[in-house]
Amino acid sequence: MVTLAEVARHAGVSASTVSYVLSGKRSISEATRRRVERSIQQLGYHPHAGARALASSRSNIIALMVPLRTDMYVPVMMEIAIAVATTARQHGHDVLLLTGEEGPTAVRRVAASGLADAMILMDVELHDERIPLLRDGDRPAVLVGLPADPAGLTCVDLDFEATGALCVDHLADLGHRDVAVVGEAAAVYQRHTGFAERTLQGLRTRAAERGVRLIHRPCEGSWESTAGTVSRIFDERPGTTALVVQNEAAIGPLLSFLRQRGRAVPEDVSVVAVCPDQVATQSAPRLTSVAIPAQEMGRRAVDLVMTKLGGGPAAPSPGVHLIEPRLTVRDSSGPVAV
Repeated sequence: MVTLAEVARHAGVSASTVSYVLSGKRSISEATRRRVERSIQQLGYHPHAGARALASSRSNIIALMVPLRTDMYVPVMMEIAIAVATTARQHGHDVLLLTGEEGPTAVRRVAASGLADAMILMDVELHDERIPLLRDGDRPAVLVGLPADPAGLTCVDLDFEATGALCVDHLADLGHRDVAVVGEAAAVYQRHTGFAERTLQGLRTRAAERGVRLIHRPCEGSWESTAGTVSRIFDERPGTTALVVQNEAAIGPLLSFLRQRGRAVPEDVSVVAVCPDQVATQSAPRLTSVAIPAQEMGRRAVDLVMTKLGGGPAAPSPGVHLIEPRLTVRDSSGPVAV
């Protein structure tokens, strides 16, 4: 393993000069800095993480809290996590992944241990128990999600209320007046998970404004659950002409069930989904959908963290950063049959 002393000899400078180049604690001439950086690159030198942390009071690690629950769509969560990890590396940081459902305990552990310089929290609930600790603590943090009261917090998220409204507007413009929402698992709403609650609020508010009759039914996402949910919807509201689906696991079973029941999409019933583009385009028929911008959310979260750490002057300023939803019309939505 290459040592700092070997880098110094290779660059023709003192070991302290190499240390100052690495830490940035003292001003070094541009020519000397470049010479040291060339030697570091040529020799493949990597500073010892522990020593670097002691010298700078920084670990160059971001803690990412991703509770992996059975009722959540894990591929989207992991796409955000991968975007966080790759963007963090561009800033010279590594990611410590915490996947347990520890809530406040995990926040306390990270803050007390000094393992990470900052935290990114996912799966945010409207009244998340982790938030008081973030407000009271001095550890920089960013939420991928929006709680009921975001005052004093830094958040990035898709604008899920606008997402719900966009789905209703699209269907109302096509003449649909009876719309049903096939939602996430019941536990997601019982936890008051932010993205699900905000989408539902957007759907209900815009439906009232547009004169659309709306019902919402949670769904576990399995074949049996989806078939039962959709059957009950048509039993309760035989005039239902459109479905909004916010449950990626339910999309395949739902389309299959409609085919089995002889309901053509979109001739008999239109389907609009809130899901990743990949899910929408690989379905048959291809789904009209509002995309989940997972990669953009992960990148923005890291940029905001680096701003808080003083390492990203070009990044957006802290606060609430909502990504505008984008609805793409494909093959699964059409006008109400006359």
